[in-house]
Amino acid sequence: MKRLISVFVLVCAGSIATAAQTKPIAFINAKVIPIVGAPIEQGIVIIQNGKITAVGDARTVKLASDVTIIDAKGKVLMPGLVDSHSHIGEPAGADGSSPIQPDVRILDSVNARAASLQRAQSGGITTVNVMPGSGHLDSGQTLYLKLRDGATKIDDLLILDASGKYMGGIKFANGTNPLRASGGAFPGTRSKSVALVREQFIKAQEYRDKVKKAAGDASKMPPRDLAMEALVEALDGKRMVHFHTHRHDDVMTALRLQREFGFRIVLQHVSEAWKVADEIAKAKAPASIIFIDSPGGKLETMDLKGENGAALEKAGALVGFHTDDSITDSRWFLRSGGMAVRAGMSRDKALYALTMANAIMLDLDKRVGSIEVGKDADLVLLSGDPLSVYTNVLETWVEGKKVFDRSNPADYLIAVGGKGAGNDQLQHLDCFDGDIGGDN
Repeated sequence: MKRLISVFVLVCAGSIATAAQTKPIAFINAKVIPIVGAPIEQGIVIIQNGKITAVGDARTVKLASDVTIIDAKGKVLMPGLVDSHSHIGEPAGADGSSPIQPDVRILDSVNARAASLQRAQSGGITTVNVMPGSGHLDSGQTLYLKLRDGATKIDDLLILDASGKYMGGIKFANGTNPLRASGGAFPGTRSKSVALVREQFIKAQEYRDKVKKAAGDASKMPPRDLAMEALVEALDGKRMVHFHTHRHDDVMTALRLQREFGFRIVLQHVSEAWKVADEIAKAKAPASIIFIDSPGGKLETMDLKGENGAALEKAGALVGFHTDDSITDSRWFLRSGGMAVRAGMSRDKALYALTMANAIMLDLDKRVGSIEVGKDADLVLLSGDPLSVYTNVLETWVEGKKVFDRSNPADYLIAVGGKGAGNDQLQHLDCFDGDIGGDN
């Protein structure tokens, strides 16, 4: 019987998830933080068919007679959070066979039913860059996901570009993580690490030249090489290079490779950003940084400072935050903004770093990251100020569909933890009311 119920629930949830939200919904009386403009007191946001259709107040937005009203008086409404570096969904990338594996796709290993995805929803995260680990110089291709509800397979979470191709970047790393003292295929020094990466990019340039020279003639084409194809996409700017780096010298090495080969780059972690903030800004390299309560764990992160955000902002660099979940739990992502402001970053840029800056880093700024007409209806309803430690995420909406509701006992369990909260089979059950599943 339990199996029959589970099948019914999954089918029902999937059917609802694909149904269009045809009737308009209006959030009224909330303090609206659109990110790209000034906050709107007593604001109104209307969504329909998964998109934002109106933003303003009672003077500028008129409500139609058929609209569903959500009175959010005393609450705050802001765009869904964008996490530019996470490991939710139990992804596994490259293996120990070689240090550079650009052909490996996280697409082939993400668990779309993982409880960690729902945990991210409870933290207000609606868009995420799922990455492989950093134990390799290149551990494979990342994946940009929308945290929609009712997913039964990874295809339900994909973000497609204009051509219909799923979107993602590619993960590189330097510093201590990819080093192996025992030798073999993996590098033993930082210099050897860079030599190996440079060698592969040169091979990719040569592969690209051969393909171009063949001009579509199959008899002249080089043997197909999936690894080289991925690196060519990076060289051509079609795939963002997300570069794990901590120490200031490693940061400069990543920027040196970027200048040499011309790929687009997002610096990830950047523990010593405060030491080279001006150089990062001069290179126009976005920096996705992390805030953690208890720094430590690796010698190369010993100079991590909370002032990284402020230093990068002052230098004029584009700065975003990430969780690196489970390093920072996705449920507490908003705290990154609060801690950055406490360390000297401006409030506006801290909120921008949680949303729009990360959307830019993922090439999704036309779709998400702010409350603007025409963008996806990804929203977070908060109990208070987003940078206050006392504020809770009350509701999370993805493309006009509510995917988290703190007043629902099942969702509350995900938000606060407890027995059953980590059960991957405990799906959001759209066809029923109340607490379904419990501790089963």
